[in-house]
Amino acid sequence: MVVAAGHGGRRRRAWRWAMRAAASAVVWTAVVQLASITGLWRPRVLADCGGGGGAATGLAALAGEDRVAARLSPPALVPRRIYKSNGYLLVTCNGGLNQMRAGICDMVTIARYLNLTLVVPELDKRSFWADSSEFGDIFDVSHFINSLRDELMIVKELPMKLKLKTKRRLYSMPPVSWSNETYYLKRVLRLARKHKVIHFNKTDARLANNGLPVKLQRLRCRVNFEALRFTPQIEALGRKLISTLQKSGQFVVLHLRYEMDMLSFSGCTHGCSDEETEELTRMRYAYPWWKEKEIDSEVKRFQGLCPLTPEEITLVLKALGFKKDTLIYIASGEIYGGERRLAALKAAYPRLVRKEKLLSPEELQPFQNHSTQMAALDYMVSIASDVFIPSYDGNMARVVEGHRRYTGYRKTILLDRVKLVELLDSFQGGAMSWNEFSAAVKKAHQHRMGQPTERKVIPGRPKEEDYFYANPQECLGSREGLRDIL
Repeated sequence: MVVAAGHGGRRRRAWRWAMRAAASAVVWTAVVQLASITGLWRPRVLADCGGGGGAATGLAALAGEDRVAARLSPPALVPRRIYKSNGYLLVTCNGGLNQMRAGICDMVTIARYLNLTLVVPELDKRSFWADSSEFGDIFDVSHFINSLRDELMIVKELPMKLKLKTKRRLYSMPPVSWSNETYYLKRVLRLARKHKVIHFNKTDARLANNGLPVKLQRLRCRVNFEALRFTPQIEALGRKLISTLQKSGQFVVLHLRYEMDMLSFSGCTHGCSDEETEELTRMRYAYPWWKEKEIDSEVKRFQGLCPLTPEEITLVLKALGFKKDTLIYIASGEIYGGERRLAALKAAYPRLVRKEKLLSPEELQPFQNHSTQMAALDYMVSIASDVFIPSYDGNMARVVEGHRRYTGYRKTILLDRVKLVELLDSFQGGAMSWNEFSAAVKKAHQHRMGQPTERKVIPGRPKEEDYFYANPQECLGSREGLRDIL
């Protein structure tokens, strides 16, 4: 009996020890997980014991492991904002990548202001490029939703009941362009409450550039610069492009906007043959939604409304002082006229590259026939370049300009096309020497290098004033700080 009692006591003590060990393990696991979420946990790396510089080596290794851990660990979720939704907002973005990007930023801001639930945007598939890419083919959907959860609810699709209802009847409208927050509060909110689901069938330029509350302007920036992250596949290939270029030293990105659709719809045919001019005109007439048919190319050119030709941009780069060994990355679609139109630029700058030259066909294959995904790669390289030069102030040029301002006023040369057309014609006509031409080009652009500047406001003429996404000054510091910089 004594022996049996002894065995029983040992079993009870062993059981109690096992339970305490298990409880300790659970508590310790919870503490570690909580600490890792709050940023208190840091992996420790022993200093190198092999000689001099051990402490520095240990710190470097620690910093390196922290950076790796930060990339691999899922970010802590921001607290969810709880609010009563006034309805759902469906949006169909129109245009190319950067036109849609800016539109998405506006739609998030409008949904937040009106306390609506935003459905992940639908992208344009009916444009000239007929790109079938979905939002999730370009942007990281989970990051988009989670990074903004403290501002608004974003869902991947409508609840089934509303989905069935909208199949029968959907209230769809294009909001008035360049509207301020009052328009959405007084006109759109009432419609959203009435119909439960409202659809915006156009998203470009639906918010004013100026006059909005600062908190709304800063939300536009937060969406643009933080929430709209490209997919891991695009990010990885974009980083590879950037790394390859940076290994060769400094590099310039030239956004050469000289594609067929650009020339056709703008009517800009300077430097084209008669056959090319006819081809571009036929294309313009083939698209009924493009209202402007009869266009005087030379008049538009003198107004600065045409992109510079590859031959013209060659002269401008040389006049600005870019040497022959400058590494230039061409960010664009297919150049109209192909290699023939790039001949002068290649002769002047032999280190001319494109993504198709730096990446293998196998690496680019998943992105082929998806112009928006290819443009995303160019966008990443444009942001990272030492100098960015757009030949035209389209959507990509303006959005990249604003992003480069946001990342520290990186050098962006904004070409004054009105002045350049005058100078180019004078030089090519023999009225100016090369030295005079070069000096005049440099003088015209000494204050057009992406320096801090106040956004131009033209009341009643929003199309002519500075675009918010090209210079989001409300997100770049206080007005007093901006004035100090200026």
